[in-house]
Amino acid sequence: MELLSPAGNLTALRAAVDNGADTVYIGFRDATNARHFPGLNFTPQQAAKGVEYAHARGARVAVAINSYVQAGGWAQWREAVDGAARIGADAVILADLGLLDYAAQHHPELARHLSVQASATTPEALNFYQRRYGVTRAVLPRVLSIQQVAALAEETDVELEVFGFGSLCVMAEGRCLLSSYATGESPNTVGACSPAWAVQWQETERGREVHLGGILIDRFAPEEPAGYPTICKGRYEVEGRIEHAFESPTSLETAELLPQLQRAGVQAIKIEGRQRSPAYVGTVTRIWRQLLDDLTAAGDEAGAHRPDPARIAELREFCEGSTTTLGPYERKWQ
Repeated sequence: MELLSPAGNLTALRAAVDNGADTVYIGFRDATNARHFPGLNFTPQQAAKGVEYAHARGARVAVAINSYVQAGGWAQWREAVDGAARIGADAVILADLGLLDYAAQHHPELARHLSVQASATTPEALNFYQRRYGVTRAVLPRVLSIQQVAALAEETDVELEVFGFGSLCVMAEGRCLLSSYATGESPNTVGACSPAWAVQWQETERGREVHLGGILIDRFAPEEPAGYPTICKGRYEVEGRIEHAFESPTSLETAELLPQLQRAGVQAIKIEGRQRSPAYVGTVTRIWRQLLDDLTAAGDEAGAHRPDPARIAELREFCEGSTTTLGPYERKWQ
């Protein structure tokens, strides 16, 4: 299976390539991608250098242009597709139908991958994207069980890519409404969940409070670690209890499921985290490269292969909230 690693800057891209990523996915420094945060992403010049670095070492680069075109913004989103072609990227990751059509018409040589933001989970949907826009791969939303992934693989020729490690999202990708409710903006519209301008920290007698769009979404004790706030991972009062009502801070970690994912027909494993540091990207990529190489060396048709516990332990040190989950993959009944 192919290994895809994230990169939020040129240093992270080099770390991913040097540690064994088959493909690195990046975004331009504007609202055309769903990780549009200050100081993150690539200028066209940096992206060109990244492609050159990756290609010289046998790796590929995919450009995520996975937010949806907003009114009056067609020129900007179109230029992102043109820019990806201009720098020699190997693929674009798209969700917007207009952009898919534009890329197919004007850059047919540029592989088109369907973003998780399109939230396509049926063979009818995937086959439509393939037939109409020449999509060769789809990133599946993190809501499907392994059984559902396997059933999907049997009914489509579109390559299937799944997330194997990193943060989870409580929403079906492409359908986020919580951030829009609090701030009027979302990953689909401006590329950012919890846009920085809407985040406010405040020290109070009851603890360190964080607001999003004026809404209190969490309160932390003095020594309690506090990550970047998102509304879905906040704590709220529900029937007299304060708890993570939508989603607890945890990481998807599927190393133990690699044989099953391979047998299900998955062609690519994706690591989440373009907002993460180069050190994180390099270490996590290295561990996953070893895990996938071990699986290949085992020639495991029967599914008896188990990953090295030492590598799993090292990997889990990088998990959000220091906890892990198999997410919907553990739904054996589905």
